[in-house]
Amino acid sequence: MSVPEESKGTEPRWLTSDQLAAWRGFMKLLRRLPTALEAQLQQDSKLSFVEYHVLAHLSDQPERRMRMSELAPLADSELSRLSHMVGRLEKRGFVRREPDPHNGRYTQAILTEAGYAYLAEAAPGHVARVLDLFIDALNPDELRTLHRISDKVLARIDSAG
Repeated sequence: MSVPEESKGTEPRWLTSDQLAAWRGFMKLLRRLPTALEAQLQQDSKLSFVEYHVLAHLSDQPERRMRMSELAPLADSELSRLSHMVGRLEKRGFVRREPDPHNGRYTQAILTEAGYAYLAEAAPGHVARVLDLFIDALNPDELRTLHRISDKVLARIDSAG
């Protein structure tokens, strides 16, 4: 691999020990928190972390419906993977798929009444776990700071896109 002309003779930039410790701690949190939340969801509701969030996103939409192509990035999933997951949720009666009435080239996922009721039953336990593991561990100032940090990093990711 060739080195760009402007970077020849310059040293690579490395993390300081404090930066490395913060990065490693954050990466550990990214791995462990979803696993801990999924364990509660699986035990109490037989839902994966991603399945729960797909149902929750649908519940927030007008008429509880959304194009699969718009739901995929919210679920941090490729469309084909989301399609398989929605198929599993369909088998449980939680979701159905229909052609988009405004543009038949798209498919919409629709949260059924049974799916909404199941989500409503699962939500209190999930929220309690989020409060216990995450929200209650931070004071209000830390939460506001975390929100600002998240927004800054996400904006940077989006602009690099």
